[in-house]
Amino acid sequence: MNYTKLSKEFIYQISSLILAVIVVHAFYLSIVRPEAATIIKEQQAMIQQDVNYVPERSFYVIIRDFEQESCFILMFWAFSIMFMKARNSYNERKLFTEDLIPIKPREKITPANSTEFVRQLEDLDGSKQDLFLPRTLINGLKRFITTRNVQDVSISTHNMVESEADRLESELSMIRYIAWAIPSIGFIGTVRGIGGALSLAHRAVDG
Repeated sequence: MNYTKLSKEFIYQISSLILAVIVVHAFYLSIVRPEAATIIKEQQAMIQQDVNYVPERSFYVIIRDFEQESCFILMFWAFSIMFMKARNSYNERKLFTEDLIPIKPREKITPANSTEFVRQLEDLDGSKQDLFLPRTLINGLKRFITTRNVQDVSISTHNMVESEADRLESELSMIRYIAWAIPSIGFIGTVRGIGGALSLAHRAVDG
């Protein structure tokens, strides 16, 4: 497990969340809530002039509450995480097209020449060394140098692949949690809106 990579991803996720909060909240303070307040004030004035007036639904009024703001923050945060995952996936797939272990025709990989292959892999750029394929190849070659057993290398590589798959699966749990949280927060806003409407129901009864 590459802890440097994990720390970079953690910092990226925290930074993207903070940025989403700042941008969305600034948009709400500068545009959404002032526009919504102006529209509501105009609609109230129209209702006082004409009791049969039916206010038009405004986008700013619909999204002005804190629940909608939270949903937008989570949405942009999820997009930033998915962008990072897509970029990492692209870099991983791109590396599969490169010849990381240059083997000549009829040449075999032996414990003797594996050391040179490991050195070439370790000389890759830092951004490439963090990727899965170079790490797996280095681990397999070092295992081959130590044990000189192909079966042992196969088992070790298989375990590493399964471990990487589990790690990727666990990282996607954040996206699944956000996908669950957004409608849940929206439901809270719906309940709050219904409660506010019921609290004013006596006015309609009184005429």
